[in-house]
Amino acid sequence: MTINVIGIGLDGVSGLNELVRKIVERATLLVGSDRHLRYFPNHNAETILLGDVLEAIVEIRQHLDTPNSCIVVLASGDPLFFGLGRLLVTHFPAEKLRFYPHLSSVQLAFSRIKIPWQDAKIISVHGRSMDELIQALQQGVEKIAVLTDPTNTPKAIANLLLALNLPTTYQFWVCENLGSEDERVQKLSIDAVQQEIFAPLNLVVLLRQAIIANQTVDLVNLPLLGIPDNYFLSYDDRPGLMTKREVRVLILAELSLQPGQIVWDIGAGTGSVSVEIARLCSNSIVYAIEKTSAGTGLIEENCRRFQVKNVVSIHGNAPEILHHLRPPHRIFIGGNSGKLRNILGVCGIRMLPGGVIVLAFTTLENLHTAVSWVEERRRSDRSWSYRLLQVQLSRSIPVANLTRFNPLNPVTIMIISRKT
Repeated sequence: MTINVIGIGLDGVSGLNELVRKIVERATLLVGSDRHLRYFPNHNAETILLGDVLEAIVEIRQHLDTPNSCIVVLASGDPLFFGLGRLLVTHFPAEKLRFYPHLSSVQLAFSRIKIPWQDAKIISVHGRSMDELIQALQQGVEKIAVLTDPTNTPKAIANLLLALNLPTTYQFWVCENLGSEDERVQKLSIDAVQQEIFAPLNLVVLLRQAIIANQTVDLVNLPLLGIPDNYFLSYDDRPGLMTKREVRVLILAELSLQPGQIVWDIGAGTGSVSVEIARLCSNSIVYAIEKTSAGTGLIEENCRRFQVKNVVSIHGNAPEILHHLRPPHRIFIGGNSGKLRNILGVCGIRMLPGGVIVLAFTTLENLHTAVSWVEERRRSDRSWSYRLLQVQLSRSIPVANLTRFNPLNPVTIMIISRKT
């Protein structure tokens, strides 16, 4: 005996093909939610209302051995796409199940928006946490479809987007009652989403928007220290790859900056640290050294964006390029491409008396390399010293009507100095 698992949409019986309709007509046992069973008010089959799914599975088993029975289980859309089918395949042998999928809500959503979706990230927050969605947003995933629930609503997702303070922006689509006569598909601003009331059956689609390089920044109202991350232009494929604001502020403090200095920012990435230094010390010169052309381009664009004139963008590999720069008073090393020991060697030779080197590490191996390098110097020259600052920060994010902390990656800040 076979269990026929039939996907059905909000268009009801009219959305079923002739083969599937005949299977439903022959059913001696019809299993489904109240909404699904209402599509067949005059059916003569025995019905099981899906409340406790495990209890329904026990009842279905009892009918499996009944001669001449025809079991039909009704499910939304594609039963094997975040649906009832996933549970059925864990409780019944595969040979006892036959699936007849309908269009899924995600298929319908992208077809209405008219966007190809083979590369979309599908995330369900239906009865689940938003952790997977948070990770996808922080990674800058280009297309995201979110299956919602009464708690994790479009409004909750909009609040999350605001709280994450992302360096990228997303186009926000809410698709309601897909496939029904009262279907509604809207592109909305974050503010509008927070004001709107949506149908219980909805799906959110988030489409990442291209970064606009010439978008103006309100420089008058920018803080003197600690520019928000989302003000910086970042990599399209790695939008979160920058020194985070809270860590950046600590790095700037540990550099002990003074006016009129030469500063090296090695592995400058998007130039966030260089820009902050340049704004704080307008008569200092900051050399932003970056090995990738994409990074160098971002540094130059961010300098124009924040109207700083005292950053010199250097496209080159450290340590080789460092020999051609003016000796520094301060050095920040954010990236080293596996050449940390060699880079430190050049920095130690070229740094001016009383200089400071600040490094930010996310791996123990790089930290060990740097500590070993300083210890080697100290054996013959006690003027070298270092100290470490372990940074473990979390930012608050909304979770439905509550708030929780979302941790940033731990960072170890190392401060190396040499007494005059």
